[in-house]
Amino acid sequence: MYPVLQYLLVLVFPALVAVGGLRDLTSYIIPNWISLAIVGAFLPAALAAGVSPQEMALSAGVGAAGLVAGMIMFALGWIGGGDAKLFAAASLWIGWPACLPYLAYTGIAGGALAMGLLGLRSAMVKPFLPVSPRWFGRLTEPGESVPYGVAIAVGALAAFPNSTLGHAAAASWFSF
Repeated sequence: MYPVLQYLLVLVFPALVAVGGLRDLTSYIIPNWISLAIVGAFLPAALAAGVSPQEMALSAGVGAAGLVAGMIMFALGWIGGGDAKLFAAASLWIGWPACLPYLAYTGIAGGALAMGLLGLRSAMVKPFLPVSPRWFGRLTEPGESVPYGVAIAVGALAAFPNSTLGHAAAASWFSF
């Protein structure tokens, strides 16, 4: 297969994860089509990148574990349903080699996001912030939830270069 096509197929993941994070930031909603497209693009990208069936199966297992973890976090009220689906879809692409850094990066990004939002929502800072655009005003509202899809996107993008498909993207890029 052409290296450019391999590279473009693998770039679907970072593009869609970024869109999911931005949509969550601006609307507190991650549309289902984003998670479905991430999952649907995995097999063509993995095949184009020459990922072995064993590595694909291992990635599917990590994705299934991500789905269970996301469902538990949703049931506990820690994250929203869209966040849980994005977490699971990203877990599929991240796979085994990078799943632990993915969890760490996502947790760190989530903590930083929560601290940043606490600062924005404080009584001392809030009067100096603009209320427009509307989505930014919502972010600064005390008691509003945290758009955790942003942290999931940051964690996934940070861990992706260490994943099997991230390595394949780098190999495709450098083989031009």
